[in-house]
Amino acid sequence: MLEYNLPRYLPSAEELPDSDETPVDNELQELIPGLLKAILLILWSERMDWLLAIDMGIYYHPDKPPIVPDGFLSLGVERFYDEELRPSYVLWDENVVPIFVLEVVSQNYRKEYTTKLDEYEALGILYYVIYSSRRRRKPHLEVHKLVNGKYELQEGNPIWLPEIGLGIGCERGNYCGVTREWMYWYDEQGQRYLTPAEQVKQETLRAQQEALRADVAEQRVQQLAEHLRALGIDPDNLV
Repeated sequence: MLEYNLPRYLPSAEELPDSDETPVDNELQELIPGLLKAILLILWSERMDWLLAIDMGIYYHPDKPPIVPDGFLSLGVERFYDEELRPSYVLWDENVVPIFVLEVVSQNYRKEYTTKLDEYEALGILYYVIYSSRRRRKPHLEVHKLVNGKYELQEGNPIWLPEIGLGIGCERGNYCGVTREWMYWYDEQGQRYLTPAEQVKQETLRAQQEALRADVAEQRVQQLAEHLRALGIDPDNLV
């Protein structure tokens, strides 16, 4: 847990800048965390104790600029605390350090493997995840876990995160009409959770199959009734 050495009087989130005004380098920096959030909005629809923020500043000191990851997840916080939503994430107001931070590496390297790793380590963030589809000789996905105050690289894809109750990994799929490698959440057995579009498709297919089974059953009933009538038996009189 981060030990604060802060001034006595602190500004609220509403009084701090809500952006560092730095544009994203690549659309994937929004789409990849956006997909993870979209899955969670369905998977954890009944839970109100989590926040997955995208491109939101994390303030750890009122006189220093915020750290702005591509995405981060906090557990044990109010999902919504009023209808205006959060302009930023202020540690001295939330009292909860994010458990998971994601950085998507674009063509403009932003020190994801050096300076940012040290910053998130100092903040006490349990999982620091880096994704780069441009790597050729190293894994696209790196998951660093804080162990005794230092990050240790975890092996595998997907990687189970027991403190979150989810796995994180990457594989090829389709999102927003784009087929490429995406990041997804997984269960403990390594099965990928479906995207919202996949869930809609699955439910539509299930409904069509149920309707087809109902049609087949109705046809069989009608065929049986016709057969009974051919035998001189009125099916309406059968108990």
